[in-house]
Amino acid sequence: MPADSELNSVLVRRQEINDALDNGEQIRFKYRVVNIFTEFHEFSRKEIKQYEATFKKFNISKDGFLSFDELKRMMEVLGAPQTHLGLKAMIKEVDEDNDGRLSFHEFMMVFRKARAGELEEDSGLSELVRLTEIDVEKVGVNGAKEFFQAKINELSKRSKFEDEIREEQNERRRVEEEKVIRRQQFLEKASVFKCS
Repeated sequence: MPADSELNSVLVRRQEINDALDNGEQIRFKYRVVNIFTEFHEFSRKEIKQYEATFKKFNISKDGFLSFDELKRMMEVLGAPQTHLGLKAMIKEVDEDNDGRLSFHEFMMVFRKARAGELEEDSGLSELVRLTEIDVEKVGVNGAKEFFQAKINELSKRSKFEDEIREEQNERRRVEEEKVIRRQQFLEKASVFKCS
């Protein structure tokens, strides 16, 4: 059950962060290696690679973080310049470690929140998501077709947890049915001995 222990550690760490923030404490993150594809399983590998390419394109300092100025430049290039306060609000909304910059993990959190419908329509982050989505003029019709096909596939596939639960339920049902059949066979054999 490595996935369960990984999920448990993520949830425990999230609770520690929330408790510390509630107490007004400064957060120091223990950086750990996390497989970004596993953590953001709701995105395809191709989507994550596209987001990573966008992140790296605007990470001019190559330090693995989008600074305030780099985020400002990104929004200007994407055609949605933000005010100083708007940029600070964008960073604050997903800045888990309160360092005033965005790691790639925090950058991915923007897209996770967008998928979950947790971003306000007029926020800078929703603009960022909208502007980094597929652009037919840049990728052509085939690229757009692939993008929308991936979206359709994602919407149509059930979560792996639902499948696992369904399998467990079917297994339990099968075991119960076998018990009933064995019990019935036992009673039939027992009735033969009672009649004699």
